[in-house]
Amino acid sequence: MEIKWYGHSCFRLKDKSGIAFTDPFPLLGAGYNRPKSKADIVTISHDHPNHASLEGFTTEPFVITRPGEYEVSSIFVTSIRTYHDNKKGQERGYNNVMLFQFDDVSVCHLGDLGHVLSQEEVEKLSEVDVLLVPVGGGNTLNAAQAAEIISLVEPHIVIPMHYQTEVYPGEMDPVEKFLKEMGSSTTNTLDELKITRSSLPEETQVVLLNYN
Repeated sequence: MEIKWYGHSCFRLKDKSGIAFTDPFPLLGAGYNRPKSKADIVTISHDHPNHASLEGFTTEPFVITRPGEYEVSSIFVTSIRTYHDNKKGQERGYNNVMLFQFDDVSVCHLGDLGHVLSQEEVEKLSEVDVLLVPVGGGNTLNAAQAAEIISLVEPHIVIPMHYQTEVYPGEMDPVEKFLKEMGSSTTNTLDELKITRSSLPEETQVVLLNYN
């Protein structure tokens, strides 16, 4: 399967079954550019303009905004209700964690998660091959919290998201703070990650993607 990051929390997940987009921002939004594209599934972690724009899709995708189990184009998606803060939603409301099961690889998108997952929530995720995790702090997980969740979930691959870049107009921590927390020396970035079940590393590996 192929994973491409367009910036912020927006990814395109593609395999032979279909195409899924996570948390799409407007075509020209959050300082990033998102091209027009086909999509079979669009998942939205919470109702915010930079996470829930449906403009620019050339097909009519199935949109997931609520907890539940879904199957679209042979892609299974489990949406798990969590919170956008560490006070059970009292400050910023709910967040949906999305677990995608493709043909042979599972991908978990944590959305704008604002708290460390409980053991019960981790168990709902089952096995996660690729974890897409916010690391920039502010309204979401900071570097230390992200690292704690990674130790609980134990994915094969971690892709950080929702952090400060040269084009994002807000204020968040840079990804280097997360890399330091993880003890990772990763400096090279990929335009796109292509993986198969057989290519997954045995130990957790951090992968940085370019926004494009």
